[in-house]
Amino acid sequence: MAEGIILKGIGGFYYVETSEGVFECKAKGKFRKDKLKPLAGDRVEITVRDSQENTIDKILERKNKLVRPPVANIDKLMIIVSVVSPMPNTLIVDKLTVIAEKSGIEPVIVITKSDLEEEKASELFDIYSKTGYRTYMFSSVDKRNIEAIRGEFSGCLTALTGNSGAGKSTLLNAVDENLELATGEISEKLGRGRHTTRQAEIFHIADGLVIDSAGFSSIEFSGENIFLANELEKYFKEFSECIGACKFNGCAHINTKGCAVISAVDEGTISGSRYESYVSMFNELKDIKSWQI
Repeated sequence: MAEGIILKGIGGFYYVETSEGVFECKAKGKFRKDKLKPLAGDRVEITVRDSQENTIDKILERKNKLVRPPVANIDKLMIIVSVVSPMPNTLIVDKLTVIAEKSGIEPVIVITKSDLEEEKASELFDIYSKTGYRTYMFSSVDKRNIEAIRGEFSGCLTALTGNSGAGKSTLLNAVDENLELATGEISEKLGRGRHTTRQAEIFHIADGLVIDSAGFSSIEFSGENIFLANELEKYFKEFSECIGACKFNGCAHINTKGCAVISAVDEGTISGSRYESYVSMFNELKDIKSWQI
């Protein structure tokens, strides 16, 4: 019996890193019966055999789990958003920050391709620096902020996520030139990136562990990500000073007189873009009932 961490899973095989090396394992049938799928980042107990296949026998308790990317036990979620090709979608970025906050994961924002559209990069930086999240601008041309970004990976397990083609693999290649991860071009017909990463996979980078994962073009609240609309305010970090300061109890911060959040938006201390995302998410969640969760 040995304990280790799942680095990746491909075609029903899982690659588990232990103090004795990396072992290819199959998950025991009980996990399928219990509808429990091993994920990259899971701490597991395995049995290593000489003549038979190695098996994952137990998945140790998870501190968190994400659906997209499908990973477990994450300390940080580094959200990659490009200024062009593909165009930034702040609603997707904001949904990811909400999901991270709900899961007890620290969000970090990296704005890529900033050399291609400096004005747009500055606009995005202004939006996310107001949230209190550490926010960086990065360019593969001049490697701006690369040392600070490299420092984010030290001593923790970080998952990278973002739209296809946003530059996740390009960023990791800049952090560690020995990786040589495949990078993808943007489809002119579809206006989004081709998937160059096919599954979540853990790499040792900058004294930490990093999970690169497949990109996407949309994200919805579903499954374990569903929660009640009145909880949403808790997951917008910059709302914290306004919660409880509204004129009326139970304020939903939606076109309400005496709302401290709306006042902060009007004053510019909360980004209008973030507030628009809040309204969109609130409307998406408002019909969810407690018995559905």
